[in-house]
Amino acid sequence: MDKLDGTRIADFVLSTIFISWVLPLWVIVIPILRLTGEGEVFYRQPRVGKDGKLFDLLKFATMLKNSPNIGTGELTVHNDPRVLPVGRWLRKSKINELPQLINVWLGHMSIAGPRPQTPRCFQAYPEHIQAELIKVRPGLSGIGPILFRGEEKMMKDAADPVAFYDQVIMPYKGEVERWYIDNRSVKNYFLIIIATIWIILFPKSRVAWRWFKGLPTPPDALAAYL
Repeated sequence: MDKLDGTRIADFVLSTIFISWVLPLWVIVIPILRLTGEGEVFYRQPRVGKDGKLFDLLKFATMLKNSPNIGTGELTVHNDPRVLPVGRWLRKSKINELPQLINVWLGHMSIAGPRPQTPRCFQAYPEHIQAELIKVRPGLSGIGPILFRGEEKMMKDAADPVAFYDQVIMPYKGEVERWYIDNRSVKNYFLIIIATIWIILFPKSRVAWRWFKGLPTPPDALAAYL
C-alpha cells in the first residue's frame, strides 16, 4: 500500500463513507444481476496501476462474459450489442463503476487520478505518457473520464473504431491525464469529485473547460465531441 499521505487518507475516508452510502443500492443491484443476463454480478479485469503493477479492477457485470473475444474486444462502442439490457442502465447511470470504491479502499486506486487502463489499452499511450502515468495511483474518476464520457459515440462515428481509438483518442487522452499529474493539488482532487457528480447529472455540461485551466487543446477530430 502507498505511504499514507494526505490524499491517501482522504481516499480511505471518502471511500469508506461512499461505500456505506451505496450499500443499500448494491443490495438491490446484486440480486437483479444474479437473476438476469448471464447471472454474473461482478466483473474483474486486470488494469495497470502505480509502478506498472497489475490489479483486478471491479465493476458490476454489464456485458456478455465472452465480450473480450467478440467484436471490438476490450473497446466498447455506442450501442454495443454485447451489453446486456440491465447493463445499459448501469453503464448510463455509472452505477457499474461503484464497486471500484473497494479498489480505492484497498489502495489500488485513488478517488481522483488518471483512469486505469487494460494492458492492451495502456500500450496505446505514447511511451513517454506511460512513464508518467505509472508514477501515481490511477483514479476512480479524473479529467480523462470527464472529457471522454462520450468516447463510445466517438468510436461509433469513426470508419475504423479501433484505429481511431489508438491513433487519435489515446494520444490526446494521455496528454489530458498527464495534465492532471502535473497539476495535482488538493483543490483539483476535490474539483474532480464535484465535476464527476455534475457531469453525471448534466452530461452535456462543459464544466471541465471552465474549472481546469490550461487543458491541452484537442485535435480537430475530437473537438466537436469535447
